[in-house]
Amino acid sequence: MILVTGGRGFIGAHAVRALLDLGERCVLGQRSAGPLPALLRGVPDGHAVMEPLDCAEPGSVLAVGRRHRITGVVHLAASGLGASPPLEEVQTNTAGLFAVLRAALEWGVARVVVASTIGVYAGADGPSYREGAPLPVASPHPIPASKKIAEIVADVAASSGQEVVSVRIGAIWGPLGRPSSPFFAAPGLVHAAVRAGARSGAGDAGAVRGGPAPASPAGATPGGSAVDGMPPVYAEDSVDMCYARDCGRAIALLQTTPALRHRTYNVGGGRAVANHEVAAAVGRVVPGGVPALLPGRSPGSPALDAHLDVTRLREDTGFVPEYGLDRAVADYVGWLRAGHPR
Repeated sequence: MILVTGGRGFIGAHAVRALLDLGERCVLGQRSAGPLPALLRGVPDGHAVMEPLDCAEPGSVLAVGRRHRITGVVHLAASGLGASPPLEEVQTNTAGLFAVLRAALEWGVARVVVASTIGVYAGADGPSYREGAPLPVASPHPIPASKKIAEIVADVAASSGQEVVSVRIGAIWGPLGRPSSPFFAAPGLVHAAVRAGARSGAGDAGAVRGGPAPASPAGATPGGSAVDGMPPVYAEDSVDMCYARDCGRAIALLQTTPALRHRTYNVGGGRAVANHEVAAAVGRVVPGGVPALLPGRSPGSPALDAHLDVTRLREDTGFVPEYGLDRAVADYVGWLRAGHPR
């Protein structure tokens, strides 16, 4: 069985779903108790098994291997964003990675996939981020700082004979994700549109249908937010986005592909998507539900629209995204309208 730490979480549940679709069986390791995520309900008995697991406690990790034959590991568990002071957060996450790697070595697993982030490229030369590019030591946020440490530890383990693969994950959105993100606008735009559609019924004829994003409302103040509960959303701001179902499948392929040629892979959409593109796609699915965006780029935003180069991923696993922007928005809206809060 493949152990997915953080298997009840956002990306973890999608990785488990994709592994199950590939014929694997999974152990979902999670510190907090709870039911299977909605995405996994209805799977056959024994195919997705929940286990209590605290990566900060090596004995907790090793105990999973006494109850199940673990053949691979996808390590996604991490302390929650802002749950601890930055130094404690880095310490906890690094200790958890050591516990997982040592357990994997004891179990003799074939491969450990370790989650990293697009954030490690902050300060690197763009616009196309390639895995072989040198990375700055400094980080603008505790998350990429922690992930850089994790990549160094993973590389040391790989140099010692373990097969450890670091996965630099882009901006992920879709079912089970947060309703809004401090890093990109897409989840908030979809949730806002679904809420607006629920209030107004069929919507109105002024929805975006493939053209530019709607202009700021009259009287909007510069720097103000045009979307309730979200930071200001600017039409030209962009980010490399990957829909959650595609992200899960990419991670599953990196775990199960028989031979990989590299230790590090980008997982993303392969291009920068602007907020006005997202708004247009949302308008095609939820007429009248598109919030107005602020024009131009946000103050201080980079002049280049950087994106992840996913050539390695495509060439080594055959991965091609199945969810274009329109299909992703339609799927996400359908999921939320089915009564799922996330």
